[in-house]
Amino acid sequence: MVITVDDQPGSLLDLLWVREAHQLQPGGDDLPPLLSETPLVVRDSAVDAETHAAWAEAWPRVWDAAAAHAGEERDPGLFEEIQRTVVGSTERADLLHRIVGPNWRDLFGDTAFNGASYRTWSDAAAHTQLVALPARLEDSPERRSLPGLIRAWEAGLTKIVSIPCRGEFTRTVGRTGLLLTNTTREDSDGYQRALRTFI
Repeated sequence: MVITVDDQPGSLLDLLWVREAHQLQPGGDDLPPLLSETPLVVRDSAVDAETHAAWAEAWPRVWDAAAAHAGEERDPGLFEEIQRTVVGSTERADLLHRIVGPNWRDLFGDTAFNGASYRTWSDAAAHTQLVALPARLEDSPERRSLPGLIRAWEAGLTKIVSIPCRGEFTRTVGRTGLLLTNTTREDSDGYQRALRTFI
């Protein structure tokens, strides 16, 4: 049994940060909860009302695409293929996009990430995650929830994507992935409930 756990889904973390740091109010009824660690609000005169509105309108669409991609297993051959391509080539860019998937920066560039807020939040979130790592393997969320994990794997689950958001939130992403909050994953009962949604 092999299950991949991605607890640092870069594209999703970027999107979650952009939503809160820029105080976007995207529409949609199936959006993830707010981040556990609230980032500093960005006040950037370069981001006018029209840009802000375009970001809010695009956010749910980019989120859905990035979440679906995060739930998929990566073909390990892509990493070997990319090493055989020429730096700066179209072929390399295409392979990189297949690995990274849809993301905020491809659509809007780095403008949203100007300033210190992103780095400050990212560093704090990484520290929180590091401190929360279990000291023993048997204390890991997957070990504590092994019976449910096995049943979900038998039903086709191959990937767990965990995001640092408040409360319980679980969604199937792609055909073989499960997106959930760190809060859900760290609580044995919550994790069992989440795994049952895949079966």
